[in-house]
Amino acid sequence: MDKKAIVKVGAVASASVCALFGGVVLAQYIFTKKKKAGRKTKIIEMMPEFQKKTVHIKDPERVEEIICGLIKGGAAKLQIITDFDMTLSRFSNNGKRCPTCHNIIDNCKMVTEECRKKLLQLKDTYYPIEIDPNLTIEEKFPFMVEWYFKSHTLLIEQGLQKDKLPEIVRESDACLREGYEHFFDKLQEHNVPMFIFSAGLGDVLEEIIRQAGVYHPNVKVVSNFMEFDEHGVLKGFKGELIHVYNKHDGALKNTEYFKQLKDNCNIILLGDSLGDLNMADGVPNVENILKIGFLNDKVEERLEKYLDSYDIVLVKDETLEVPNSILQKIL
Repeated sequence: MDKKAIVKVGAVASASVCALFGGVVLAQYIFTKKKKAGRKTKIIEMMPEFQKKTVHIKDPERVEEIICGLIKGGAAKLQIITDFDMTLSRFSNNGKRCPTCHNIIDNCKMVTEECRKKLLQLKDTYYPIEIDPNLTIEEKFPFMVEWYFKSHTLLIEQGLQKDKLPEIVRESDACLREGYEHFFDKLQEHNVPMFIFSAGLGDVLEEIIRQAGVYHPNVKVVSNFMEFDEHGVLKGFKGELIHVYNKHDGALKNTEYFKQLKDNCNIILLGDSLGDLNMADGVPNVENILKIGFLNDKVEERLEKYLDSYDIVLVKDETLEVPNSILQKIL
């Protein structure tokens, strides 16, 4: 083989090697790009709490993006807006239904058996309406007003005494979700405002968190508060009624509170009802809002609607593990 032929063969071989090497590099580049492109949920993939079967997310990439925004903002920009009954409190414990704030009064020894039966009848009538996935919020609205009005009227007739409330709560089966101490204490430690917006009974709610040792200065409660006469006997309820499906109106009425927190433009919202989705409507200049919904009952019928409405849906999860894991990243 002459010198010219050798050079030609060498050039071809060299070109082949370059092409092969170039192809490998290009393939590696494409693979890396695809790998990076496919890993848009790196944070939540690394959080074991998100791998539980109770956690349902329709759009993981959106959740990742929101959480990144919350982390970037840190404690200085964060506030919590949350429901109470069946959100901070448990839905069930060891297979037994836990009481709401209203149920705690309904079941106490200060209420007569006759009254208790009437209150239970009201619950059996109106609760199925509250959670019926086939009815709109507008259709449910008048029934909720009717339910609350009738039950509150019955409670007023019982002549409940204010000084008995601590005992009533102490003797009840009130139960906060597992991890509540860490949740409340972490927020207090970092001075993160916590707005509890409840359609329950504010006096009972406050007593529950007071006895649990977590009624910290950063907590503000908006709820249905009882009004007592000069003898400490229940005579009515203060202000306008708050029920499950009028929290939008209540949120707007608390605009002044939210204006004071104008720098707290990142929100974690916790609820267990589609009506809770409106609790942040009074907040100006929202940058990031993560909506976490607890789906406690009638799961199959309601899961799709909850996934369409909440960023994260926790199904039959009696803990605050997921919210706590998010706070761990932010604070």
